[in-house]
Amino acid sequence: MTAVLAGCGGSSGSGDVTLRLVAADYGDSSANSSKKYWDDLVRGFEAEHSGTKVEVSVYSWNDVDRKVKEMVAAGHAPDMAQIGAYADYAAAGKLYRADEVLSIPVQADFASELSDAGKVNRTQYGMPFAASTRLLFYNKTLFAQAGIQPPTNWHELAADAGALKAKGVKFPYALPLGPEEAQAETMQWLLSGGAGYLDGFGSYDIDSAQNVGTFTWLKDDLVGKGLTGPVPPGRLNRADAFAAFTRGEVGMLNGHPSLMKMARAKGVDFGMVPMPGVDGRAKSTMGVTDWMTAFKQNGHQDQVREFLDYAYDEKNVLDFSREYDLLPVTSSAQEAMAASPRDADLEPFLQQLPSAELYPVGKTSWAGVSAQIKKEIGGAVSPDGSPSAVLDRIQRAAVTADSATG
Repeated sequence: MTAVLAGCGGSSGSGDVTLRLVAADYGDSSANSSKKYWDDLVRGFEAEHSGTKVEVSVYSWNDVDRKVKEMVAAGHAPDMAQIGAYADYAAAGKLYRADEVLSIPVQADFASELSDAGKVNRTQYGMPFAASTRLLFYNKTLFAQAGIQPPTNWHELAADAGALKAKGVKFPYALPLGPEEAQAETMQWLLSGGAGYLDGFGSYDIDSAQNVGTFTWLKDDLVGKGLTGPVPPGRLNRADAFAAFTRGEVGMLNGHPSLMKMARAKGVDFGMVPMPGVDGRAKSTMGVTDWMTAFKQNGHQDQVREFLDYAYDEKNVLDFSREYDLLPVTSSAQEAMAASPRDADLEPFLQQLPSAELYPVGKTSWAGVSAQIKKEIGGAVSPDGSPSAVLDRIQRAAVTADSATG
């Protein structure tokens, strides 16, 4: 849907208010575009709120953040935007606080680990809308042919990859460090190695000894031994790695829930296990949350609150999560999903959520740091690359960006 968003969300002569929402598309075709979800939700909302209309524009993930940024820069902010980041707008004073546009019961229903990630300077502006976690997917057929079991630590992962290579598997372990989503694969491995992007005080610590050790192991024990396939990790994008898995060409890779549907559609017999750590199961996995934001510009605080309270109703949260194989962001919907046999496929991902770590999206510098990681991290595992030099370069850029943005 491409509704015109040039207006400022004014009201009609009858006193009605029109809210304008920009949303991301989670579908992979016109048949399951998010436009259908929002059309149904808006129809139900408007039936109960005769004085409020809602116009929704749905854009692909490649475009939605840029579209909202352009609208805000032009002085035509939407009333709400369901996007990937919020910190820049919060820091600029353009957003309502969560408690200004949600009733107390709805705000309290958010899973705490998700609502905490929506805070800037301890105040919540980002409202979690959809979540996912990561598991290690493996091809059961290829594993059986190689006579191996899914790994529980790094040593077993490397040994499994070696056995798969010996059987002629094209990508024993697919390591997508290409620019599409390198920041995700990187974070998953840093967490697996016992560290992450930040230290215990919330400061960037990308070049820590643990992180350098993680990428040194990847370079020497996986990439250097030819266990990651014919495409250099720095040129392998996530979408291509997923597609290769659905063709039966990948032994193992990190994946999120949507990979289940893709693999089943292609007849791949797969299993899923928690990501291995150095000496056993990793203490935490990576979680991802997309955000709902509410802009102040048009002054529709009361109507926005009514709409968001409706959107975050348990049934609507469950409907969205089930349609797109995502995890609910509210405790009530999570409990309903955990108790429902129809959601058994998502249960392993749901179990990971309480211990998941999210991107440091509360930092206004994160968008730039993420772009730097996408650009450079593949070089850390290239034949002539230096993990310590690459991570140090990213760390210095991160510290500089963090200082500049406050």
